[in-house]
Amino acid sequence: MSKFKIAVNGVNKEFANRQGQMQLVLDTINLKVKEGEFVSLLGPSGCGKSTLLSLISGFTGPTAGEIFIDDQKVEQPNSKHVTLFQEYGLFPWRSVLGNVEFGLESSDIPKHQRREVALKFIEMVGLIEFVNKHPQELSGGMKQRVALARALAVNPDIIFMDEPFGALDALTRYNMQEELVRIWRETSKTILFVTHDIDEAVYLSDRVVIMTPYPGRIKSVIEVPLPRLRDRTNYDFARIRNAIFEEFSLKPVLQEDFAI
Repeated sequence: MSKFKIAVNGVNKEFANRQGQMQLVLDTINLKVKEGEFVSLLGPSGCGKSTLLSLISGFTGPTAGEIFIDDQKVEQPNSKHVTLFQEYGLFPWRSVLGNVEFGLESSDIPKHQRREVALKFIEMVGLIEFVNKHPQELSGGMKQRVALARALAVNPDIIFMDEPFGALDALTRYNMQEELVRIWRETSKTILFVTHDIDEAVYLSDRVVIMTPYPGRIKSVIEVPLPRLRDRTNYDFARIRNAIFEEFSLKPVLQEDFAI
């Protein structure tokens, strides 16, 4: 058995443009992810990050190449792999509890056990006091916590996250990043996370996969060997962040730039 949870081997993806011509969107993608690893796909808009996530999660197929999860070829979505998007996907007529229970309703778990499981993960994301509230009564960050609790409740092997914090304000986003790291450490899930935010990628990831357009290619993979929880003002954090800036041919942000 492979030591990798996810293996992307020589994957290309083409789409037809408006003129009906085939356009190469992803070019020869090779990527390996270990079980329990937190890996971010980082790059500018249009580089194919979300397309690659969609391929790995089975929502669409590659034009060439193969993708394996647990040594099984990916050909369709799997109930053990959940995806979180910017849109929370909550049902407005259901309470927080009802939304988190939803993913369990297709299982054979008895109703009272579904409630216990849902409450466990609602408490894990810090919303136990809001268990009977409805989505319209919650902030954006709280809605994303509900979506995360719903994903965790079904006990997935892998969580795919497509810029889940992109619509949040800066402070809420920082809080959600901290919560996600805490929950990831508690659950040891494999997470593949799409972002265009360099700071976010360094804060969250074991490794950062840097993608460039057009077509989308993997330029490099940056290791982030920093202890958790991470200090964004730390020299080593800044050093890794600046190395990524340089990969994109951007001017590094120096610590003295922030001096008053």
